Amino acid sequence: MINVVLVDDHDLVRVGFRKIIEETSDIAVVGECGNADAGLQLIRGEKPDVALVDVHMDGMTGLELTERVAQAHMATRIVVVTVVDQAHYPRRLMDAGAMGYLTKNCSATDLVGAIRRVASGRRYLASAVAENMALAVLDGDASPVDILSDRELEVAIMLVDGKNLNDIGAQLSVSPKTVSTYKQRLMDKLDVRHVVDLARLMSVHGVLKGCGYAPSFLQ
Repeated sequence: MINVVLVDDHDLVRVGFRKIIEETSDIAVVGECGNADAGLQLIRGEKPDVALVDVHMDGMTGLELTERVAQAHMATRIVVVTVVDQAHYPRRLMDAGAMGYLTKNCSATDLVGAIRRVASGRRYLASAVAENMALAVLDGDASPVDILSDRELEVAIMLVDGKNLNDIGAQLSVSPKTVSTYKQRLMDKLDVRHVVDLARLMSVHGVLKGCGYAPSFLQ
């Protein structure tokens, strides 16, 4: 039996995944939660074979959860399930230690297949995601956003989504001063001076489209 935990802040997503998994004979959901902090504790306690993890959650993100599981050498294998299908973002998550990557519009067959493949120790990428990644490599389509650290990328996404330093600090569990440092650092790296310019740069390279963010001044 393959034991799975669900870590996603959308109740309906967890309900849908659980229903799909309950129809299989070899996979069981042994726990679920709505944020990555609780997800990390759940993984430590249940020691599941696979964790289905969303990326964008309040507090610790799915990316940070993936890194912590990998750095602690836990046996649980992470399958990221998110709305983001741009080439650079899956690559970043796989580099962080994720074993699988699916978008939330995947079929039940794809979800079950990904769990089984990852549980066996093999990587899984949704076909559309794998194609985008391969084409990006062939086309030499490097994004300037790739030079940002994981936390800098998270801050950049929230900045262009209109969140202020206090809001971002609360979501990431850091002080507004720390967020300001990340903001200055990422803007220096990308050679931009205003959030509008940052948003345009990220839009051009597909980050905003992939994350579902579209500031009013870009619509």
